[in-house]
Amino acid sequence: MSLFSKLFAKQEDAYSDFNWFPLLELSQLGEILEASKNKTQVIFKHSTRCGVSRGVIKQFEKQTISENTDFYFLDLIAFREISNTIAQKFGVQHQSPQLIVIKNKKAIANASHHSILDMDLNNI
Repeated sequence: MSLFSKLFAKQEDAYSDFNWFPLLELSQLGEILEASKNKTQVIFKHSTRCGVSRGVIKQFEKQTISENTDFYFLDLIAFREISNTIAQKFGVQHQSPQLIVIKNKKAIANASHHSILDMDLNNI
């Protein structure tokens, strides 16, 4: 596969090697909030048009992360309405790429761009 093909691979390819749950519907936000009472929920907002986003997600997927966490992948280009709702609901300014950590129905941490890789999700 050429470098160009890798950079512009289909959305499905972006989360195929990691245990991502695709975030495809607004109704899933309610499910994420409820689940956050018992288990940490993480949303990764990814831009399929951004090389930085693609690089960060690949590095993120290599990290060792707690098993008591659900990870959601949001293609914010295809699902901009969901991305906007997340920003509003959690009071987090939209960035891309962006990682939002949710516990007890609240965003307790977030990071964007390369700062995502500095987050220690095992200690949040």
